[in-house]
Amino acid sequence: MAEWSRIARRIRVPLGFVFALLYFWLARPSWQSMAVGAALVVPGLLIRALASGHVRKNEALATSGPYAYTRNPLYLGSLLMGVGFAVAARSWWVGAALVVMFFAIYIPVIRDEEAFLRQKFPEFEEYARRVPRLMPRLVPGAKSEDRPSEGFSPDLYLKHREYKALLGALAMMAALVVKMTVFR
Repeated sequence: MAEWSRIARRIRVPLGFVFALLYFWLARPSWQSMAVGAALVVPGLLIRALASGHVRKNEALATSGPYAYTRNPLYLGSLLMGVGFAVAARSWWVGAALVVMFFAIYIPVIRDEEAFLRQKFPEFEEYARRVPRLMPRLVPGAKSEDRPSEGFSPDLYLKHREYKALLGALAMMAALVVKMTVFR
């Protein structure tokens, strides 16, 4: 299983590009499906943006902001975006591929990352007891007295290049509009 986690980590980005091509080919968007899909994509983007502005990779365990509600807000945001784009595409094949990719690629990567965090940060175990892996709590699970929260950092957002998710989402929505209007 550890070996598959390492493979999954390496192939997730190239596989995402292949999936994007397949997605565009299979998509049958409508204005209504795109509006409903966008209603899921936008919160996904916001969650990812907030999370990227709180995480200090390999320096400190992120427990503030969205990390107080879920241990993996970046993946939660990606999942919301994926579901939103599947809805926008109006294709069961896209939805099925999304589910397969999530369980085959992202769950092993999440487990691998959590194993790393357990080794790197002794406080991770207590944090993991209070904060769920993916589905968020309704109230923060991380205690504010653990560490003073530094809040959202626009510099971290830029450092992690999270704006690329926004640009990618805009490009895909534009591609769907082109497919819907030009390739009908």
